[in-house]
Amino acid sequence: MFEAEVLSGGFSNPAHESARAFRACLEAMARPGRIQPITGATPPAPVSPAAGAILLTLVDATTPIFLAESHDTEAVRKWIAFHCSAPVVAAGEADFAIGTWDALQPLSQFAIGTADYPDRSATLIIDCEDLSEPTALLSGPGIETKQPAYLPAIDAFGANHAQFPLGVDCYFTSGGQVSALPRSTKVEAL
Repeated sequence: MFEAEVLSGGFSNPAHESARAFRACLEAMARPGRIQPITGATPPAPVSPAAGAILLTLVDATTPIFLAESHDTEAVRKWIAFHCSAPVVAAGEADFAIGTWDALQPLSQFAIGTADYPDRSATLIIDCEDLSEPTALLSGPGIETKQPAYLPAIDAFGANHAQFPLGVDCYFTSGGQVSALPRSTKVEAL
C-alpha cells in the first residue's frame, strides 16, 4: 500500500492537468490574494492536493526543494522523488520550500536573491488549514485597489515586502485552492 501511494497521485492526464495547474499558479501570482482552484494531484499527507499540483507543475530535477519538518516524511520524499525528481536540500539552498507556516520559520533561512539577481530567491508553498477568512489587505501590482486575503502572519510579510526587489514569493494552499503573495505586494492588517 505504501508503494502504491508513492507511485500514484500524479496527474492522470499530465498534458492537460499540468497546463491548468500552471495557469492557476500564474493567475494566483498575477492577482495576489485571489483564491484560484487547482486540482489533479493526490499527494501523500500532509501535502495538500493544491500543493501537490504546484509541485508537479513547477518542480523538476533542476529545482532543489526544502521540506519543512511538518512535511518531511518518507512518503512525501519518495513521492517527490518519483514524480518530480527534485533534490531535497537545506533551506538556504532551496528554490522551493514546502511546509506549514510555523515549520517554515524563520524566513531568514531562505534565499532572497541578490541585487544583481533578485530572481534567485526561494518560493514558499505554505500549506494552510483554510484560505477563506481574510486577515490582511493587499495592494500593489495586479490589485486594482485593495484585496482582502488570508495570511498566516502580517508583520513577516510586511518585512518581506520592505526588502523588494529582494525577498521570497509565497503560495498559500488549502485543499484544492491556491492564492499567492509576491514580494512586490504591500501588506497591511485587516
